[in-house]
Amino acid sequence: MNDLCRYLGIDYPIIQGGMGNISNAPLTAAISNAGGLGTIGVGTMELEEVEALIKATQNKTGKPFAVNIPINVSPYTKDIIHLLVKYEVEVVSLSAGNPAPYIEFLHDHHIKVMTVVGTVRQAVKAYKSGVDIIVAEGYEAAGINATQESTTMTLLPQIVDQVDVPVVAAGGIGDGRGLAAVLALGASGVQMGTRFIATKEAPFHNHYKQALLEANDHQTTIVGREVGRVRRIMNTPYAEKLKQLEQSGADVDNFSELTSEHYHKIGALEGKLEEGFINAGQISGIVKDIPTVQQLLNSMLEELRGSIITLEQYQLPIK
Repeated sequence: MNDLCRYLGIDYPIIQGGMGNISNAPLTAAISNAGGLGTIGVGTMELEEVEALIKATQNKTGKPFAVNIPINVSPYTKDIIHLLVKYEVEVVSLSAGNPAPYIEFLHDHHIKVMTVVGTVRQAVKAYKSGVDIIVAEGYEAAGINATQESTTMTLLPQIVDQVDVPVVAAGGIGDGRGLAAVLALGASGVQMGTRFIATKEAPFHNHYKQALLEANDHQTTIVGREVGRVRRIMNTPYAEKLKQLEQSGADVDNFSELTSEHYHKIGALEGKLEEGFINAGQISGIVKDIPTVQQLLNSMLEELRGSIITLEQYQLPIK
């Protein structure tokens, strides 16, 4: 854990997941200022919007933050990488594609490279290509997920056994108990998205936050299996429309359009849950309050401390 923190220049082994086109400077900076690693997710943003977002974040924090680039989604991957060099961003998170072609250039410019993976095979390839940190994301996570749908608890230890770089767990983690669990499985830290939505600094519509507060253990749903576009979202009226469309035999292009970042923004930023969707992970059911980011991180460390169990506490002697 301390190695990850020292390497990234952060206090807590807690990283913000990329939030695509709803990323914003206030939340990213708040997470970095609180001691974690905030992240800008560029999604399909225009280059000028990405540049403005980097500058706005740097105006709000002098601490490290990451930029997440979905390689095969953003039409501006190479241009955004040059922006990272221009603005001396310290960490990049690469997802949704092969990171190998970009790693040497990024390292030459002293940028640390994280890669999000959903399978052991992807993790091994990323490790061999020279990435610095691997994020093992299970299908409990919000948003776009691997079609193999491996869970975090099963995926994480298999990846830890195969690579010799820090591994960060993502998907299904929203408190200190989850942090303790993945540390026990060999992770060096956690990446969270859903839990950060329900914080005071997160500038999302109240309908989004309220949906998380009211969520139970089966409030999220998977759409896109039939068209190979697996995505976990909150089970809202719009989600029901998507499922009906999928069951009726929607074509890939039509379904991809209706699950694009445009409709995500309608749900997340405008709060129109009949006209757009909201990403949400399976951890939604444990969200019961809206703290500040600092309060959340502090509570996670307190919960972590209370979750550490020794053999003596269980009266399990080693023979």
